[in-house]
Amino acid sequence: MSFSTIRLDVADFVATVTIDRPPVNAQNGAFREDIVRVFDELHDRDDVRAVVLTGSGKTFSAGADLKDRPDRSAPGAFPRHNRLVRAGFDCVLECEKPVIAAVNGAAIGAGCVLALCCDILVVAEESFMSMTEVDVGLAGGVKHVRRHLGESDARLMIYTARRITGPELYRMNAASVCVPRDKVVEAAQAIAAEIAQKVPLAVRAAKRSFRVTEDLPLHEGYLYEQSQTVALASTEDTQEALRAFAEKRKPVFKGR
Repeated sequence: MSFSTIRLDVADFVATVTIDRPPVNAQNGAFREDIVRVFDELHDRDDVRAVVLTGSGKTFSAGADLKDRPDRSAPGAFPRHNRLVRAGFDCVLECEKPVIAAVNGAAIGAGCVLALCCDILVVAEESFMSMTEVDVGLAGGVKHVRRHLGESDARLMIYTARRITGPELYRMNAASVCVPRDKVVEAAQAIAAEIAQKVPLAVRAAKRSFRVTEDLPLHEGYLYEQSQTVALASTEDTQEALRAFAEKRKPVFKGR
């Protein structure tokens, strides 16, 4: 596949998706169509076990392209627009493979939400996230912000539109790693490579568990997780992992 706003590289079971829409990687209709296509492809590719998402240049994504707003006078324009916006985020959330955000610079509005859709955040010291909707009379992103930030910090971000820097995100426990900008993709790829060595079916089951149990009570959530373990127990890859552990060798997985 070819993409007009995204670069895709795959090596050693790790895919690196780079948003490439100069000058600030703003999100428009073409970008949303591209990101849905690329993540749908990665969802099914056997040669991909983890994904890194980053931006080209010094910006992760400056948010929605304001020149690409729907025409309010056209019936149905907003529902169609909002559906595509959601799809651009949902494809990351629903991708079976873990996605690591390498936040190399500004992640603003829709760019911030896109990063927060990822499973793990690696941020550059020079980066920042902000939700600027209240500055322009809009609202949104609350649910996504809440997934990674504590209640007080989430409200601080939403109500003030303040820039939260990489080191602050790390201090808030919103990000797992904070490194200089020139190391951020490398650090994210190292995490992806570590994940890629694990049992692929088990990693995918774990991601499903995170998604399915997010809003479930403890008992129902753990019950679902146990069902995943039962399903995995009879798979070839789990049996191979157990044999390799006992034989002190590197396992060879088949994805089944």
